[in-house]
Amino acid sequence: MTPRTCTPTEAAAAVSPRDSLAFGLGPGIPDAFLRALGERDDWEDLVVGGALLLDYYTLFTRPGVSYRCGFFGPAERILLAEGHHVDLVPSGFRQFAPTLAQFSPRVLCAQAAPARDGLLSLSLHYGGTRDELLAAGRDPDRLLVIEVNPHLPWTRSHPPYDNTIPLELVDLLVEADGVPYALEDEAPSDAERLIARHALDFVHDGATLQTGIGAVPGMVATTLAEQAGGDYGVHSEMFTTGLMRLHQAGKVTNAHKGQFAGYSVTTFALGTAELYRWLDNNQAVAFLPVEVVNDPTVIGNNAGMVSINGALGLDLYGQVVADNIGARQISGVGGHEDFVAAADLRLDAHSLICLTSTVEVGGEVRSRIVPMLPAGAVVSTPRHHTNVVVTEHGSAELRGLTVAERAHALAELADPAFRAELHAAADTLGR
Repeated sequence: MTPRTCTPTEAAAAVSPRDSLAFGLGPGIPDAFLRALGERDDWEDLVVGGALLLDYYTLFTRPGVSYRCGFFGPAERILLAEGHHVDLVPSGFRQFAPTLAQFSPRVLCAQAAPARDGLLSLSLHYGGTRDELLAAGRDPDRLLVIEVNPHLPWTRSHPPYDNTIPLELVDLLVEADGVPYALEDEAPSDAERLIARHALDFVHDGATLQTGIGAVPGMVATTLAEQAGGDYGVHSEMFTTGLMRLHQAGKVTNAHKGQFAGYSVTTFALGTAELYRWLDNNQAVAFLPVEVVNDPTVIGNNAGMVSINGALGLDLYGQVVADNIGARQISGVGGHEDFVAAADLRLDAHSLICLTSTVEVGGEVRSRIVPMLPAGAVVSTPRHHTNVVVTEHGSAELRGLTVAERAHALAELADPAFRAELHAAADTLGR
């Protein structure tokens, strides 16, 4: 069957005032289609599932629209602060596929690169949506909307996996021409430069890397590209501009990985326009489903795995808070837990939790390392999975340490103004 080619407005008209709709994370979101949906004001009960909006969409400000979100970004935080109907569905990225299947929305949508030989590349996002996209396309009672954009790269997968959608399954093909969202490099602070320097101590030739959003992971990848050494592998939930630079410098061989030796693997990409051009038809990078990329047992097959993640705070037990402050949702679980857990599976693997030692709140400088998490704190990483913690003051490898030893090691990573208090608290733990 040949899909109906239409404008974003015509596609938006196919969604009922009472309906259910879903899309994938970030770079999988069809921008023009969502904007067209926001032009309507006749919604009665539109339930939308998704994650990590890359822009502020009017749709989610409309009465009658509710948004069930698996991962917050700046747009979700703004929408919620404005009082719109945005709710978090707590879930790791690896759980997105079964959660989406349970939700089973009538309308599924995604963005893709233009068709080649009857196939559409899902481009910058594989994630956990492809199976449900296919299911919607095969079901006559559901609607599959795909937005094609010539500015999106045609990305590759690797057998037995496939990041394409057959054109014949698409109900509505929306033609768009907008420039894909670009995430520019973040300039690191002096403290973040020190954190990156300490993190580099754990990266050795032949290591396999996972990096995410932020100045520290970006600086680690860029520094590795510029200095001596190499023979690295890449196994990363998110593919970044820094990882591209590592490839361009000839430092990536993927020779020491487990299941995916010979090529880098990821499930979505977010970065600069240069990154998107570089990914086009690039067979060095394979986009795979998130349930494979984020499987701790698969990650654990990689030699010298080094995972670099951020955090908002932690206590002396090593309990990490990474996505929620008090009652305020900042981000989400994502793949944080999966890569942290994978580091437990072999001695040459390290999961780095990186954070500045202090934060300023209302003009007051506070320690991010506290004796105990306050009541109601949401733990992202339990203490038994916390492997290495890095601040601008150094690093602490916690594996094999007692409760008291861990506490004192973490106290040493705090700002000097808070260390005496933290060491005193450490003396009371594990007794």
